[in-house]
Amino acid sequence: MKGCKYGTHRVINENVLPQPAIKVNNDMNIYDNEVLINVSALNIDSASFTQIEEECNHDIEKIKSKILEIVNEKGKMQNPVTGSGGMLIGTIEEIGSELVDKIDLKVGDKVATLVSLSLTPLRIDEIIDIKPDIDRVEIKGKAILFESGIYAKLPKDMEENLALAALDVAGAPAQTQKLVKEGDSVLVLGAAGKSGMLCCYEARKKAGRKGRVIGLVIDDNQAQCLIENKLVDVAIIGDAKNPNDVLQKVLRVNKGKEVDLCINCVNVTNTEMSSILPVKDNGCVYFFSMATAFTKAALGAEGVGKDVTMIIGNGYTKGHAEVTLNALKESENLRKIFKNLYV
Repeated sequence: MKGCKYGTHRVINENVLPQPAIKVNNDMNIYDNEVLINVSALNIDSASFTQIEEECNHDIEKIKSKILEIVNEKGKMQNPVTGSGGMLIGTIEEIGSELVDKIDLKVGDKVATLVSLSLTPLRIDEIIDIKPDIDRVEIKGKAILFESGIYAKLPKDMEENLALAALDVAGAPAQTQKLVKEGDSVLVLGAAGKSGMLCCYEARKKAGRKGRVIGLVIDDNQAQCLIENKLVDVAIIGDAKNPNDVLQKVLRVNKGKEVDLCINCVNVTNTEMSSILPVKDNGCVYFFSMATAFTKAALGAEGVGKDVTMIIGNGYTKGHAEVTLNALKESENLRKIFKNLYV
């Protein structure tokens, strides 16, 4: 039996797509145009994991229970507060008859899904371990990839966990590569995180010697790391929830001028105005953060009279997996940092 390529046949009692659905069918008997994955790990998106961790007072057993509760109720890993999910890594267990000759996968291939867990039918049989420092949940379980679902085969010339850490945020550096022009001044909020460092690297590469990349971080150690590894031109320390402070610090290091582009990679709420205020009129703000609220951004920009283009971070852009993995291959400094933090 063939289902809808976008997975609507899995939605329970609603006429919506799987991502906004309250609940999906996570029966692991696949349709002819689905792929069954034997899942080994989930990478929960940063905003979601941070929210769950804080709600559970950093208690690992409570975090496990919360994740199981969400998946059991919704049939997918979609945080009911943030609405976001993450991605998974696993091994291809079965390919539907309609897809066998249409996709470049075979049983036994190791893959990372590049579609959100917020729409992916998932069954968790056991949570083996939780690694809160890297937002990873190691499990025994299974998941469904729809016909429209995108994925990346894990490269054989790179450690699995290294590739997974980068692919988890693949949309951010690829979108950065498209947005930054030579000579641009770029502000990256949350510059020391996974997506932040990759965005800084791509921004510096595209902005060139005449451009300037400014990274906002929360402490001296992060600032020193970014400078020493040549990921930014300037690092500033500040609170991304304090827009006036962020604006003044940006003006101080950017010759009194607002920036051409701001990229928001933070994992906490209420940072919309710190992204908008330092950007010049006709500039651009790219909200990759899943903690972004559209109404706060739209009404906030209007309230301060900022004529800026605002882009909601699309986790997918063509070639994003290749762009992200190539960044790790090109930059020895970036690769060393990721290995130290995530492998």
